Amino acid sequence: MKKVAPIILSVLAFTSCNNMQEKKKAYTAEEVKAESKKVNDFLDQKFDEAVARDPETSSQMGLKTGNDSWSDRSDEHGDKELEIMKQNIDSLKAKFDLNALDAQTKLSVRMYEEDYKRYVEGKKWRHHGYTITQMGGIHNDLPAFLINVHMIDSAIDAEAYLSRLKKLDKVFDQTLDDLKKSEAIGAIPPHFTFSYVTDDLKNFIAGCDKTGADNILLADFSAKVDELTIDKSHKGMLKQQCADIIKTSVKANYQRLLDYWTYLEPIAKKRGDAGAWSLQRGDKYYAHMLEFHTTTTMTPDEIFETGQKEVARIQDEMRQIMKKVNFKSDSLQEFFTYMRTDKQFQYPNNDAGRKELLADANKYIDTMSSILPQLFNTLPKAELKVMEVEAFRAKSAGGAFYEQPSDDGTRPGRYYVNTYNMADEPKYQMEALTYHEAIPGHHMQIAISQELKGLPKFRRYEFFTSYIEGWALYAELLGKEVGKYEDPYSDFGRLSMEIFRAARLVVDVGIHYKKWTREQAIEYFVKNTANAQGDIEKEIERYFLWPGQATGYKTGMLKIMALREKAKQALGPKFDIKEFHDVMLVNGAVSLTILEELVDKWVEEKKKAVVNSK
Repeated sequence: MKKVAPIILSVLAFTSCNNMQEKKKAYTAEEVKAESKKVNDFLDQKFDEAVARDPETSSQMGLKTGNDSWSDRSDEHGDKELEIMKQNIDSLKAKFDLNALDAQTKLSVRMYEEDYKRYVEGKKWRHHGYTITQMGGIHNDLPAFLINVHMIDSAIDAEAYLSRLKKLDKVFDQTLDDLKKSEAIGAIPPHFTFSYVTDDLKNFIAGCDKTGADNILLADFSAKVDELTIDKSHKGMLKQQCADIIKTSVKANYQRLLDYWTYLEPIAKKRGDAGAWSLQRGDKYYAHMLEFHTTTTMTPDEIFETGQKEVARIQDEMRQIMKKVNFKSDSLQEFFTYMRTDKQFQYPNNDAGRKELLADANKYIDTMSSILPQLFNTLPKAELKVMEVEAFRAKSAGGAFYEQPSDDGTRPGRYYVNTYNMADEPKYQMEALTYHEAIPGHHMQIAISQELKGLPKFRRYEFFTSYIEGWALYAELLGKEVGKYEDPYSDFGRLSMEIFRAARLVVDVGIHYKKWTREQAIEYFVKNTANAQGDIEKEIERYFLWPGQATGYKTGMLKIMALREKAKQALGPKFDIKEFHDVMLVNGAVSLTILEELVDKWVEEKKKAVVNSK
């Protein structure tokens, strides 16, 4: 050993010296450009291959690849995809000189590696999540997908639609297998979930034997086929095939799911409504979910305390609104009750009220669109459409949400508003809600990301809760900063939505870490927010179902605000809000760690430019 050691040391020293030389090697601009292109082409090729293996993602992007099939939901498929990612990373290191890359391409490689690590970590908790709830699952997601995503431009597309209906057996097999694996480790959804899903399943099954508008899939298929330029008899044959498939195999698959769901219900009732703490290794699972959604290392207690501080700050601002409108009392609780119950703040619960709500949403989009050039250099090209949540999922769906446009531009971005119970959609929140879901919120950020040039495709579709939801919450505040919310009650609506996100920090940790009950969580929201009781109950139920997800909004917004203030302090009069927003948006979705690095780099470059100009 004594004789061998010097040899090993000399080899190590030689290797280390070579590595230092490698790192110090200077590359020409042409070499960097050429190697970066090779790496980006490689990443794009691997992205295209992954999309080709994922028919639903392909359809979401406006492609027809595999549009007669469903995506594979099995554990085996997930493992294979992880192995492919690992092989791609090994190929990147073996085939390319990763030192000879431009900054964006180096970042892309880093993000690809970090994605892989996130997915590997997530594999440990694959069956802790709830596969079926009122917030999502194949029972509602697949009909919504066929209606909103599967376009029929030809008879071939219609045949592909029918093929997808015929192939539901495998989707339901895999979903039931996943549910059973979750059951085996005690990961059964809270009991309150069951009535929602049971109603949805029963309603869908009942509709399978109906015709016309009462059968949502047949109505959708028939309307699309009627637009085709094929002969009437061919249309009739296609419609009859659709009706037959729905009445037989589609109905049978939904019944299979209902049977298993009915079996689970008494088990869930016995278990009760409990947070992540009640699951196997619950605390570690929750810690993982917090890190996943916030992209920070904040502890549950730190998040809880941040939420409490933000709730107190926002309530102080609310009291200023109370004074501005000359409210009769100093009690914030009384003001909340007034805002929840006074008819002037509610849309009528009828068709006229729904029409008025949609008109208001479009009005806020139009007025905000006119001033976007004051805030942004980069604007989205994709169109935006305001939509009502479809009747078949309205009862269980959330109050509002956004669906991205297709990659080819044929399907616009969609801002969905739930009009099932108009009392849950107060007028005073509609302005802030629209800025959040539409522009300058989700539509702006997501559409711009999809339209980016010069980045590998996978970065255009990255998803980080803290970044995406943090941006949308920041977008609500931007409206205030450019003179919107002229009605003080509308400004209160902005604050009521912000405090909702602050209270989430408290309640999410309360439910999943501090063992709060559903009733405790609802009580906290009723006491500290102005939202309607029904809206509060839906939100609390959502937090039970998606541990950690609700914490991403405020943590993301606070980070964006902190980075903006940091840049302002560093740059003084040279700070440009449009340039700052470019840094936020033209890199696609990133973790908060990377976002801070990008802002710091921009600040340093601005400083150097100022020095060099003197």
